[in-house]
Order: sequence, then structure tokens, then C-alpha cells
Amino acid sequence: MLFIRLAAGGFMFTHGFGKLQKLVNENFKFGDPIGLGPEISLGLTVFAEILCAFLVLVGLFTRLASIPLIITMLVAVFIVHADDDFGKKELGLFYLINYFVLFLSGAGKYSLDRLILKK
Repeated sequence: MLFIRLAAGGFMFTHGFGKLQKLVNENFKFGDPIGLGPEISLGLTVFAEILCAFLVLVGLFTRLASIPLIITMLVAVFIVHADDDFGKKELGLFYLINYFVLFLSGAGKYSLDRLILKK
């Protein structure tokens, strides 16, 4: 579970960094895939890809943090890239599977969740 967390959390964190810069610079040119407005869509995506990915990376509130990541990947794969070929959806599906596994299994032995809960 440690390796899944490090890979899925770490890679997503770096993937979301460009979106964080857009948000900080108030550049709200972003898609609006579910009709919330580009500002809110960008904010929710940054929340998932930066904050939640970091929580997954360190193994803190892992199950809870994986939920926004799962939703973000569902939107990315099945709405944003719905008309694209499989090659464009492949990475999003891979992330989705990893976050779903983390949601079901939890952070694992080497995590802050385990340290805090002392299981």
C-alpha cells in the first residue's frame, strides 16, 4: 500500500501543481465539465489533486482523501475525455483504480493513519 500511495499521491500532486498555479494567479481558464463554473471546477480539481493527493501520499485520512480523487478521475475519464480514444483515458483510469483500491483497503502499515490510530 505504501508504494501505491507514494505513486498515486505523488504523481497526482505534481500533476495538479500547474492547476494550483493557475488558481493562485487567478487564471480561471478551465473547463466546466459538470456545470459548476470554471472557477469552482478549477478549485475543486486543485483541492483533489493537491490537498487530497498530499494526504494520500503521507497516508493521512487516506480513505476520506481518496473520495474527491475518485470523483475527479471519474469526471476526467467519463466526461472530459468521454469522446477521446482509450489512450487518452488510460492514465485517468489507472489513477481511478489506485484510488479505489486505497479507498477500500486504507493506507496500509506504513502510514500516518496507522500511527495515529495505532492499529
